[in-house]
Amino acid sequence: MPAGARAYVAAMAAAGVCSLSLGMLHWTGTDLPRFIALAVLGVLCSTLKVSLPGTTSTVSVNYIFVLIACSICDLPQALIVATGCFIAQTFLRAKARPHLVHLLFNSSSSMVLVAATYGVYHSAPLRRVSDSIPFLFLCISLVYFFLNTGSVAAVVALTERKNLIGIWRNSYLWTAPQYLLGGTVAALFTALSGVFGWQWALLVVPSMWGLYSSYRLYLGRFEEQERHAREMSDLHLRAIEALAVAIDAKDETTHDHLRRVQVYSMAVARQLGLSALEIQALQAAALLHDIGKLAVPEYILSKPGRLTPEEFERVKVHPAIGAEILNRVRFPYPVVPIVAAHHEKWDGSGYPKGLKGEEIPIGARILAAVDCLDALASDRQYRRALPLSEAMERIAAQAGSSFDPQVVKVLQLRYRELEELAKANGPDTTKLTRPADTGHGAAPDAGFAQVAAGAPEDAPNFIASIAAARQEFQSLHELTSALGTSLSVGSTLSLLGAHLKSIVPHDSLAIYILEGGTLVPQHVSGVDSALFASMRIPLGQGLSGWVAENRKPIVNGNPLVEPGYVRNPGQFSVLTSATAVPLVGTRGVVGVLTLYSRVRDSFTRDHLRLLNAVSSKAAITIEHALELTEALRSAQTDALTGLANTRALFLHLDAELSRCSRSGEALTVLVLDLDGFKQVNDRFGHLTGNRVLRTVAEALRGGSREYDLVARIGGDEFVVVMPGMEAISVSQKSDDLTRLIRRACAECIGEDSVSVSVGHAIYPADGADAEDLLASADRAMYAVKNLHHLTRDARHLEVTRLEVAAIQ
Repeated sequence: MPAGARAYVAAMAAAGVCSLSLGMLHWTGTDLPRFIALAVLGVLCSTLKVSLPGTTSTVSVNYIFVLIACSICDLPQALIVATGCFIAQTFLRAKARPHLVHLLFNSSSSMVLVAATYGVYHSAPLRRVSDSIPFLFLCISLVYFFLNTGSVAAVVALTERKNLIGIWRNSYLWTAPQYLLGGTVAALFTALSGVFGWQWALLVVPSMWGLYSSYRLYLGRFEEQERHAREMSDLHLRAIEALAVAIDAKDETTHDHLRRVQVYSMAVARQLGLSALEIQALQAAALLHDIGKLAVPEYILSKPGRLTPEEFERVKVHPAIGAEILNRVRFPYPVVPIVAAHHEKWDGSGYPKGLKGEEIPIGARILAAVDCLDALASDRQYRRALPLSEAMERIAAQAGSSFDPQVVKVLQLRYRELEELAKANGPDTTKLTRPADTGHGAAPDAGFAQVAAGAPEDAPNFIASIAAARQEFQSLHELTSALGTSLSVGSTLSLLGAHLKSIVPHDSLAIYILEGGTLVPQHVSGVDSALFASMRIPLGQGLSGWVAENRKPIVNGNPLVEPGYVRNPGQFSVLTSATAVPLVGTRGVVGVLTLYSRVRDSFTRDHLRLLNAVSSKAAITIEHALELTEALRSAQTDALTGLANTRALFLHLDAELSRCSRSGEALTVLVLDLDGFKQVNDRFGHLTGNRVLRTVAEALRGGSREYDLVARIGGDEFVVVMPGMEAISVSQKSDDLTRLIRRACAECIGEDSVSVSVGHAIYPADGADAEDLLASADRAMYAVKNLHHLTRDARHLEVTRLEVAAIQ
């Protein structure tokens, strides 16, 4: 209880003790039968009480006997009658055991009330005005009414820090007619008692039952109407809350954010003494203050990093949009101004209107501080939650700049208490039933499972369902955006595999590409990935082959039927279910996307829906990536021999030279040119010449290392790039390649008429770039070729000389 309320109760207790003490000093004990009769009747009638709607107070007709006792008895007797009536009213037919403080205050106030009423009735100034019974009872009825209701309203106002006049007007003023009617009955009793004696005046007592019955009926109807209005108000508020929570679930804030803000705001509002209408308005505004975010794109609300100035300008429209939306609701209390101003700042630097100080509605000032405190203490996309104490320190640091100092002061005093209160009043977690999956996965007659998983036992609540829908949209959006930027097959499949894990849970993934009637795994991950990577699935065979041939998905198929997955029929596999969808591009089936799971019947129709949403975009992206790969390969490949062409040679050489310059490794370039190839074309034709070139290409590939590059740069000239080849080994390598080429050509045309000239250059001794190295190797090759020509010419001259000598 606040200090002011404690002081008031103590003062009332002291006044009550004084009234009782002074009154008992004048005890006379006259007319005891009348006194006893009034006391007994007062106690009996104390059970005829009704509860005042909206309060814990009760009203009984026993106050009529208190008024009678004040008029026809002395003060001590009136005090005793009032005490008996108070005790009976407190304990007889009580709904709850009264608190000691309540007993102290009510008993003391009744003593003071009786003393004041007795004093007014017997006061000489009042009797000089008029000594008629109706006038006197009108006066003491009003005094009794004002003192009784005023003292209770005062202690309630002090305890709850509310406005005294407002509490008295709303909860007690309307009971005035009952007090006046009861005063009339008391006046009639007193008048009859003076004329016929108090015994005959008892005939008035039954009228009190009629007064009680009519009043109870009136209050019953009033309470029923009030209960109906309260239920409708609660229904209205619950509908608002359901809408607000649904809207809040589209954002990535914590789901209990709205309820926490509401609990904090209500407590601060009551502490600051806001009116009932202001509190109701704040209660609704706490739930709906962010409804304007419906006009802000989701990618901005869920952005994990800082907003750009343009994005922040878009966010700043939400208070005005929210106010415009809520203005159509026509609330009976001022919700719209709070929502419109909840981002205004105390120093005028806020938005949308730049209001400052008390220009900002008090509800908006409370909401701004509370909303910021909860936001700092909650996880967000762009940062982790701060400890509550640290968040409160940040709010306090902005008192007088961003926030109302008075509001911040209340928060500082009560934030830990309010945090516990918010936890105790957590959000409703009532769950809704999710429709079960229907239908079964289509499968061929090869032993595939024909069941689809149903909905789990614990279906998600509606908040989780809305958040999941938003997450699903976000994941699909991110995946499709990422696929749109991918150009190579490898990166496309890697992106697809990485994003699918968050969309459809699985233990293994395989993406097969169709190559000449066979599904070849191009991307695998998860359990048994090595086995899946080694598989080659003919079209129409196994789970994935059936999907590719029929262009139909399978849900919860049997992984064991994949060709080559489990080669031994008795071997155990941890994967028990699979789902596969065809990847259909513009030119037909590109491949198959297959997911495998350890859990039997793991996949649902909802998973299939998501995979179908992904597969069409993925298929087109893969198709384009394959076309691009083929175009790049064609652009860098010699069409006749399948070797790298000149463009590919220079790209490769530049990359190797950059690597060697960093590592200090040597790089050897061989240039080879066929000797006698023109005679082959002349004697055997160009088709045979082409066959010779292809034979030479195969010989060069066979005689080179895996990481060497073999290229054809035109006509019958070839280049071999050999990183890490030492100078001492170059000559031996040249001789080996020469023998391989001569043998291959001899086998191709049936005679040893083609030889090869080989020249080499070594980086960095013979050149610093690709052109220098090729030019150096080319010069060396021509030197060898010229030597071959001289040798051949000398041999030809020697043969000619011998033939001439023989003729001679």
